[in-house]
Amino acid sequence: MTRLLIIQPDVSDPLGPLGDWLTEAGADLDVRLPPGQDLPADLDGYAGVVCLGGNMGAEDDAKHPWLADVRRLLAKAASRQLPTLGICLGAQLLTVATGGRVEVGRDGPEIGPHLVSKKDAAWTDPLFAELPLMQDVLQFHNDSITRLPPGAELLASAPRYQFQAFRFNRCVYGVQFHIETTPEIVESWAADEPEMAELARPGALDHDKLITVHNDIAETWRPFAQRFVRLASGELQPAADSQRSLPLA
Repeated sequence: MTRLLIIQPDVSDPLGPLGDWLTEAGADLDVRLPPGQDLPADLDGYAGVVCLGGNMGAEDDAKHPWLADVRRLLAKAASRQLPTLGICLGAQLLTVATGGRVEVGRDGPEIGPHLVSKKDAAWTDPLFAELPLMQDVLQFHNDSITRLPPGAELLASAPRYQFQAFRFNRCVYGVQFHIETTPEIVESWAADEPEMAELARPGALDHDKLITVHNDIAETWRPFAQRFVRLASGELQPAADSQRSLPLA
């Protein structure tokens, strides 16, 4: 089986249906929830890494010193070109670990169901090429990516925050949004963060609306998760080297 390291920074953001999609595609999941569960010292024996979200900042080391260990592992995965997927906070940790920048969002939190759109590089990407032009996602973040890592390719964007999805080093991915949630998880976040939840569009966090959008998310992102397992197993080839990262003649 394809063994994946799953880093879960926060008990409030579990793997959810994403875990089911990965296992049904043949992945063996090693889930670690720091700081209670130690992270591995290295990535030997893993075919890929997934890092989930959380309510802390990507550089909030004063309160969560173990975040430095997460960033080190993500940097190591990126340097080894090990298939990697960072989700929301996971994408922000990956961004910082590989030389990009994350800051408090200048236009306020992005909350609730939204659409993101594919950029040019996504049409030839092994994971993103088969996605529709506009993809349903779930947003719940206050910080945002303000500068991509050097050489990264932008794969998806949105009007409020440009850097919604990117690829780094052929097979290392970050997505600012959530694809792993359930209606109940989102409702728990809204209950814990009522001031943020109030910024969602009217009715966007209603239970029936969340059921509908999560059905749409599953239709789009379940095959994406299956392609990620194929990428980690070696069945699917990584993206070609970015022309932007090649040396000048």
